[in-house]
Amino acid sequence: MLPQLIALDMDGTLLDGNGDLPPGFNETHQRATELGVALIPASGRQLATLQEMFPRQETFIAENGAVVVHDNELMSTTPLPSEAVHAAVAALDAVAQPHTVVLCTPTTAFVERDIDQQAAAEISKYYKSISWVDDLHHLLDEEIIKIAAFCADGSEKHLHVPLREAVPEHNIAVSGAVWIDVMAAGVNKGVALQTMASLLKIPQHRTAAFGDFLNDFELLQAAGTAIAMDNAHPKLKAIADKIAPPNTEYGVLAVLNQLFDSQPD
Repeated sequence: MLPQLIALDMDGTLLDGNGDLPPGFNETHQRATELGVALIPASGRQLATLQEMFPRQETFIAENGAVVVHDNELMSTTPLPSEAVHAAVAALDAVAQPHTVVLCTPTTAFVERDIDQQAAAEISKYYKSISWVDDLHHLLDEEIIKIAAFCADGSEKHLHVPLREAVPEHNIAVSGAVWIDVMAAGVNKGVALQTMASLLKIPQHRTAAFGDFLNDFELLQAAGTAIAMDNAHPKLKAIADKIAPPNTEYGVLAVLNQLFDSQPD
């Protein structure tokens, strides 16, 4: 049975090894539309970044599910409690290994100006709307929906334990080899997929999702059909219904086109 709603993670999943959309994506997206299938970006990336990537798209799951947009209308945002923001940032301040913190609101990302070139390049890749500031500590009581931290030497290795100890009740997602994200309890891509399915009046068993890393775990758990990339984290492969070819071989498009080709005329 053809899924009616398919959620697509971006980095390591839909995007190729250079971070670009695969050739032929627009044609595949058009086929999906003609078949009545909604293809929805579901990413840890910022809403503004996704809107730039998909200028004709009107529905998004952004910031690992902390932001849900349908028909260009902001349906939900889930901020972290102020005390959790303070605790998480204090824990990150105590980590000696070099890292960079990003405070995310629904509309922008706050980053301190005095960061190294590697961190600046990595942040600019994922955040289109950036507000450069002298000191993040004056912004801890803003509407922070996600705290992201970049650590070139490994986010899980250096940042996961301190954050887990500081805010154990909230959602900490290792979203890449060098990224880790903190969201409010109950915020993840899986909950956002359920919200989106409800908005579109699509039963959960008619949903599917593609993912590759640990911030996609709940997304695949929630989907009617869970598809992990061949390059995915082993924990995702363990819960997947299907393994797609790696993102460097345009695995998402290969699976989608195979699925669409199987439909009767």
